Amino acid sequence: MSPAEVLHQRVRPLSELPLLAEKAAGMLSRPKAPVHLTLAEARQVVARMGLVSFPAAATLLREGAESASGHMLLLLEGEVSVDSEAAGSTEAPLALSVVGPGEIIGEMALLDGAPRAVSCTAVSAVQAAGLSRKGLEELMAEHPVVAAKLVVVLATRIADRLRAVSQQVQLYAQLAAERNEELRRIRSAVGPGSAR
Repeated sequence: MSPAEVLHQRVRPLSELPLLAEKAAGMLSRPKAPVHLTLAEARQVVARMGLVSFPAAATLLREGAESASGHMLLLLEGEVSVDSEAAGSTEAPLALSVVGPGEIIGEMALLDGAPRAVSCTAVSAVQAAGLSRKGLEELMAEHPVVAAKLVVVLATRIADRLRAVSQQVQLYAQLAAERNEELRRIRSAVGPGSAR
């Protein structure tokens, strides 16, 4: 079953579950950036979200998927492995991170509609609040200031992730340089004629 099929089969309006709706609003209103949502504004966003449940090992988002790129997920319960097939070996994808409650996944594709950049798999049973592109468009029409703040919050999260990736790339470059220097020293010590 594709992520889109799972999403469409299990969506329930989050507003029908007041405790989970309030939990989601609290997560969205945590100030992580200079511009953030107030609790009242977060509740307006949550009013357009649906509850989605995934069993352990289910694929929430699939790298390269275009048809299922019109939503993002706010993780309410459970953990999700974020993996890249393009960066991994042919045998297994490269695990980039594991994220849990309060984290948002899929926001890049929600904003630009491009294919998914990574795959996300449930490590444990997951409950998430999903916001579709249609929900975002309704929010823009009815509450443009709240929608603008939400987009800034999402853009800030994306920027934070890009900075973290940049730091990882710098670390990998440093490790590669050290490895190359070690190989150069070994080749010098062994000499040109000893590789037989």
